[in-house]
Amino acid sequence: MDTPTTSRRRLLHLGAAALPLAALGSALPSTAAHATGAITATDAAATPLRMPAETDRHVRTFMAWPALSSIWSTRLDGVRRDIARVADAISRYEPVTVLARPAQAADARHQCGAGAYYGIDVLEVPNDDLWIRDFGPTFVVAPGAVAGVDTHFNGWGKAGTSYAQPYANDALAAEALLAQYGVPRVQAGFVGEGGSLETDGEGTLLATVSSLVNPNRNPGMTQDQVEQAMRTALGVTKVIWVPGLAGQDITDCHIDCLARFVAPGHVILDRPGPRTDPQWVAVYEETKRILQSATDAQGRRLALTELPGPDRLKIRRGGSGFLSSYTNYYTVNGAVLVPHFGDPDADAAAASILAAAYPSRNVVQLNIDDIASGGGGIHCATQSQPAVPPAV
Repeated sequence: MDTPTTSRRRLLHLGAAALPLAALGSALPSTAAHATGAITATDAAATPLRMPAETDRHVRTFMAWPALSSIWSTRLDGVRRDIARVADAISRYEPVTVLARPAQAADARHQCGAGAYYGIDVLEVPNDDLWIRDFGPTFVVAPGAVAGVDTHFNGWGKAGTSYAQPYANDALAAEALLAQYGVPRVQAGFVGEGGSLETDGEGTLLATVSSLVNPNRNPGMTQDQVEQAMRTALGVTKVIWVPGLAGQDITDCHIDCLARFVAPGHVILDRPGPRTDPQWVAVYEETKRILQSATDAQGRRLALTELPGPDRLKIRRGGSGFLSSYTNYYTVNGAVLVPHFGDPDADAAAASILAAAYPSRNVVQLNIDDIASGGGGIHCATQSQPAVPPAV
């Protein structure tokens, strides 16, 4: 049975076009309505919701406290320390909310502490793992409004494979989180994860075929059908597809470890470091070829900045599942958070490249070796709630 909060919240199902504000009706967050004033039907009909750029201002960052030793084994304590370290770094720039199982909330509060400047809150929502980028909501905005898109997390479609892990709580977390904050929930017409969606905020989306046009997420759907569902849910007008690589990691090659928008028309491209598996080098080469000839939703050719990875023999950790990608960085209000891996030359080069790409933000490098040992990075472990744009 729905809680009183949930029953007051309209459950949204998207139709054949980007959802206009008028369709939200009474489901618009009261805080947005009070802050920006009423939205007329005329304005609403002309202004569909859209997925903003990550560089737009945030209200907060969501994270999740890893819950299960069955997933992390002896690394669980180290992963939790990494999560606390990342949360503290983010809290110097914006508020942080960490989801945690009720029985683990006290431990999360103790390890994360009060945070710096903006603080860290722990929200008691059952979860399984830390990858809130993938199982949390993907937010969309319009003048005076914000909503959360639920992309129906299904454990990356890995049931019955060697990558399978518990995800029943994670699958429900997006809905629970949105209900807690009174944010309308939009049900996407496709299955996917936040890490598979990268936008410039001006209508262009980057995505890999391998992670979305895949029977483990969207059986029976063609690439065109998946694309139309993404356009509808996210308010984008152009999708630039790259092939990716299926079956070689748990995500089937998410775009957020491969290519990221710095700004409209400008993409950071992950370049594998020395001694990277040749199959990932091939993914990089094909992605570069496609992006070099691609245009965005506004008709612009893309400028590419390559971000070289570290030497796999020089990093502190290793192993086939270790994600040694600087491209899985995360932008917060005023800063860019990026890993360092122990290859001093590569770590320094990554900081320099990102400082040049984001001249108005501080570059903060963090040790996340335990998180990376699970195949993810800082971006995978975070999800931003954007500020509500002013009403027109």
